[in-house]
Amino acid sequence: MAGVARFVASSLAPAAQRFAPQAAAGVLRQVLEIAIDGYQRFPGAEQVAESKLARSSGDVQLAIDAVTDQHIRLAGVQGFVTSIGGLVTLPVALPANLTGLAIVQVRMVAAIAHLRGYDLDDPRVRTAVITCLLGEDGVADRLKKSSLPTSPLAIATAPVFDPDLDRQVAGEVVAELIARISGKRMAITVTRRVPLLGGAVGAGVDGWSTYRIGEYADKSLVRRIRRPIEP
Repeated sequence: MAGVARFVASSLAPAAQRFAPQAAAGVLRQVLEIAIDGYQRFPGAEQVAESKLARSSGDVQLAIDAVTDQHIRLAGVQGFVTSIGGLVTLPVALPANLTGLAIVQVRMVAAIAHLRGYDLDDPRVRTAVITCLLGEDGVADRLKKSSLPTSPLAIATAPVFDPDLDRQVAGEVVAELIARISGKRMAITVTRRVPLLGGAVGAGVDGWSTYRIGEYADKSLVRRIRRPIEP
């Protein structure tokens, strides 16, 4: 996990530090592709999903619960490691945590989508997957403000892929992730004088946000009949 995060973090750093979500959107897509497709010894979402399904004797809901639990733990671990000693309060640590959290959460949502019968090679589904990273409140807020036109389910089952919407969603997700990391930095700064407490706060925040996103994806990505992309 750390190796994959470092692989992309160096590219994400300049855009993240300028708080320019649109500039970082292209790099976020690379992060998401690694999470979905896998990278070297880092298994992709489909492989993780099938492994959990086999261990759950074919019970899809049990497999989804297992996927979510696994990624909550992963999010907590990567959050703890990048937050110890106040490292997340330094500008250089922000991209590493941002990247690691995105990889964990996207792979979780993509695995849930696969278990529900969605085709992860479909660009509509990939856009829906990253939309889920906004969480239920984030999506609802953007729908209300019209900065997001529709729900993850509607995006995944749209008649055609919309590249403009894909770029818009990517920008919104990067902005949301940066906002979350910035909020966590403030919490850790308050606790920096207590040994290891900063790491515990980081782990708790990342684990909780991952739980909420997994819960939202589970509720949103209901099982649907796949529809082919129109030419």
